[in-house]
Amino acid sequence: MSEGGQLQNFSVDQAAGAVVLILGAVASLLLVIWQSKCLCKINLCYIFQCERRPPSEDEMKGLKHQFEKAKADKEAKDKDDKLVKQKSDESLIPTKSIENKPDIENVKLKEQITEIP
Repeated sequence: MSEGGQLQNFSVDQAAGAVVLILGAVASLLLVIWQSKCLCKINLCYIFQCERRPPSEDEMKGLKHQFEKAKADKEAKDKDDKLVKQKSDESLIPTKSIENKPDIENVKLKEQITEIP
């Protein structure tokens, strides 16, 4: 039996994996706290101090206005892109007036061919 309180021998890559897992868990916890809408203060050994306050109602109105403006700009840009694409597609389709119009060079070639005995 092994003695209690003694860890087994681990390799460096296993220790690094454990450190990464622990740091990832702490980071995800901090991310959840930071993205919450409540007031929070973070103090890391007096080296790193941070405070987050939820946005006030005035800031929320400003954010709503910015969102609506960005949405309207995007819709206008999409509409312009559709018009440009539609115009470029229409220019690729030949019209009947172009198809029925005789080509002068072809007419001259046909005349030369019929003149040769």
